[in-house]
Amino acid sequence: LAASGSVPVAEDPGRRRRVHGMLKLYYGLNEEGKAPEQPESLDPCDINGPHFDPELYLNKLRRECSLTELMDQETCMVRQIRSLDSDMQTLVYENYNKFISATDTIRKMKNDFKKMEDEMDCLSANMAAITEFSARISGTLQDQHAQITKLSGVHTLLRKLQFLFELPARLNKCLELQAYAQAVNTHRRARCVLQQYSHLPSFKGIQDDCHAIMDKLAQELRQKFRDGGSSAKDLSECVELLLQLDEPAEELCDKFLSHARSRLESDLQGLEAEIRPSLPSPASNTDILEFIDRGCNEFVSSLCLVITSYQELFINHAQKGELLHVFVDDLAARYFMLVERRIQEEKGVGDNSLLVRALDRFHRRLQAVAKLLPGSAVPNKGTEIVIRAATERVKQYLSALQSFYMDSLTDVRQALATPRLSVAGTSVAGPASGRDAPTSLPELLSSLSASILNQIKSVLASVHLFTAKDITFSNKPYFKGEFCSQGVRESLVVSFIKFVCQSSRQFCETAGDKGGSTPPALLLLLSRLCLDYETSTISYILTLTDEQFLVQHHSPVTPVTTLCAEAREAAQKLLNHYVKVQGLIISQMLRKSVETRDWVNTIEPRNVRAVMKRVVEDTTSIDVQVGLLYEEGVRKAHSSDSSKRTFSVYSSSRQQARYAASYTPSAPMDTNLLSNIHKLFSERIDIFSSVEFNKVSVMTGIIKISLKTFLECVRLRTFGRYGLQQIQVDCHYLQMYLWRFVSDENLVHFLLDEIVGSAAHRCLDPAPMEQSVIEVICERG
Repeated sequence: LAASGSVPVAEDPGRRRRVHGMLKLYYGLNEEGKAPEQPESLDPCDINGPHFDPELYLNKLRRECSLTELMDQETCMVRQIRSLDSDMQTLVYENYNKFISATDTIRKMKNDFKKMEDEMDCLSANMAAITEFSARISGTLQDQHAQITKLSGVHTLLRKLQFLFELPARLNKCLELQAYAQAVNTHRRARCVLQQYSHLPSFKGIQDDCHAIMDKLAQELRQKFRDGGSSAKDLSECVELLLQLDEPAEELCDKFLSHARSRLESDLQGLEAEIRPSLPSPASNTDILEFIDRGCNEFVSSLCLVITSYQELFINHAQKGELLHVFVDDLAARYFMLVERRIQEEKGVGDNSLLVRALDRFHRRLQAVAKLLPGSAVPNKGTEIVIRAATERVKQYLSALQSFYMDSLTDVRQALATPRLSVAGTSVAGPASGRDAPTSLPELLSSLSASILNQIKSVLASVHLFTAKDITFSNKPYFKGEFCSQGVRESLVVSFIKFVCQSSRQFCETAGDKGGSTPPALLLLLSRLCLDYETSTISYILTLTDEQFLVQHHSPVTPVTTLCAEAREAAQKLLNHYVKVQGLIISQMLRKSVETRDWVNTIEPRNVRAVMKRVVEDTTSIDVQVGLLYEEGVRKAHSSDSSKRTFSVYSSSRQQARYAASYTPSAPMDTNLLSNIHKLFSERIDIFSSVEFNKVSVMTGIIKISLKTFLECVRLRTFGRYGLQQIQVDCHYLQMYLWRFVSDENLVHFLLDEIVGSAAHRCLDPAPMEQSVIEVICERG
């Protein structure tokens, strides 16, 4: 008995599932039903061991356990015994039906095996009878079998002889039905036999008849080949049959290429007719994609078929390979010339997709030639055409961008020339002008810059079709790297930016006496445009291009800093020219006002001359115009009496009164000498220096040019008393307003001081006007 634990089996909820486990444990079996490979226990007190001794076990318990433990041990063993008895009884009941079923199955198997033994005995008897019967038949037919084999061989020989005797008739029939391939194959099957037995008269006759028939067939094939009216496939079959008939390969090779050339030239003539249609209307031309499709489907396909046929037919004539290369290169060159002529007709830059798809198809179909004819220069030349077409397309887009830019400038000039456009950009015509009224300078600049940028983006989107993923040549190293960096970035974007700068600088080279035909406002607007390009636009455009086309700068490219420097140089030149033009316009008014007046005999001044008012008005208008596009700039601190300064005859030397007492009236002071001494200690004024990009600097430059011109004109005239006084009044009026526009009011004061001093030096009777009178006249004016 096995003592498996102290827990009663009856209280275990998995009792029925553990029945088999306890029985296996009792019999010493593992889960697979085998006895575990464990060493046998030699302990006589091991109740589960084979050497168990009940007396020793009981003596041990009595020695080691108390009475209570002995009673508990007895109760536990009784419970385990009962549990095992119950489990074994349950197991017997559960397997009773299986025992019954197994008994019935064994009884049935005995009956079935008895029947099977009877059938096997019968089968064995039948097989023995069949073997005996087969042996008797073989013995009976053994002699006849050898005779039948002999007769069968004779029959086969007779059939071959019959085929040979019927061969001329078969060949004539094939010739009549034009089944040339069947005739050649039939003759080839019999040719060796006829050649082997040609010494026999009968076979010699058959051979002669066959030779005559095949000669006639060869003549018909030569005539058919010579006519060349059949398809390429028929001609290839014709050449193949002639080669099987031992025709000379050199002659056939030349004729084959000659016929192929005639057919391919007809395809080329059809393509050329599409390039030069009979009708002069451009609508009669097929589009580029249809043209390339026709060329690929007709010429290129026929050329590939010729190459394949030639290689299959003349594969064993290696010396003829050079002829094929010359043949293909010659015809391909003519085809490429037609393709390039057709591509050159694509001048419109509206839609680029047809051209790109056509070039893709053209490039893709030429790859078949590379596979069929390794070492051919045709694919490389086709690739060069694709690259040239893409490059030419980029040039067309550059030209279109340049034209768009010049047209935009023309529109800006028209808008600037419109009378309704005031300097500040408000419509003089009033609210009734509505949407037709021109916009202000900032809006014109914004519109021009936005339209140019949008046009560049549109062009880049069109050019980007050349690098799409589904285009076969787009990812080729010989195309993408060079096309993106040199083609798009350099030849298109950088070239256009340089064109904008160069064309803007050209407006500075057409100036005449009055500033040429270029409106000054356009010079100012272009200067700001170039400055904006230097600040941000160039960097944005090039970054957009590099990101969109994944430009790899393997080859040298124009850096952004170079373009920005060029744009800034153009902006500086335009702004300098603007200052010069506006200064010359005001200078012209001042020059005419001085040169057309009799300063000696003029009347006593009562008003400020109208030209001075015009100068102030024009300067104010220019100030507003420049302020629309440029920031204010930095000014020096103004004095409190800037607008109240007046100019005496000798105000250029404020210290004259200090030295007047040392001169006698008979020896008047040399005012010219004092003026020159004063100039030595005054700051030098650079009239035509470069201006900065702000309003104050621009206005300072214009006023310097204007007042310098006024000064030089005064120095060339002679003045009377009232002429000098009129100059005093005019200069005081200019001082009242012009000091507001310049960076340093002392500059205006110095130049006006020089003008009054020069007038005094040129005056016959220098009698200056009182300061109070001058102020009254100017305030009234």
